[in-house]
Amino acid sequence: MLKKISLKIFREGVGGLMAFVSWLTNPRKIKRSPEEQQRVDTIAKNMSMYQYFACPFCIKTRRTVHRLNIPLEYRDAQVRGGEHRNTLEKEGGTIKVPCLRIDEGEQTTWLYESNDIIAQLNKTFDPEFSTKTGS
Repeated sequence: MLKKISLKIFREGVGGLMAFVSWLTNPRKIKRSPEEQQRVDTIAKNMSMYQYFACPFCIKTRRTVHRLNIPLEYRDAQVRGGEHRNTLEKEGGTIKVPCLRIDEGEQTTWLYESNDIIAQLNKTFDPEFSTKTGS
């Protein structure tokens, strides 16, 4: 029991430190015209990110959201029995973060895996993405 508690404290401490360092070294945000930023804001209203604050994969994903200048709603799924954690499990199918929820009309897509989320966000919001990837 003590070992489990010690490990949790260590993990949260290291995760918190990683989040702080990430905050200190955030990448520059993409600059857009007001019209283009309005388009991004409109698309982002149909998205939300389920995450844990100190999760390294969530930090990685948040850095991309910051760089792409996306006003994304973050939902803390760490609290056991919490509203967002329950929604993630019941509607998304599993408690795994990060998870990008994309609502398109009557259809909801639950996108897991940080690399998949980052690829989707780049494809949707980065005007240079097709140039960078050669697509």
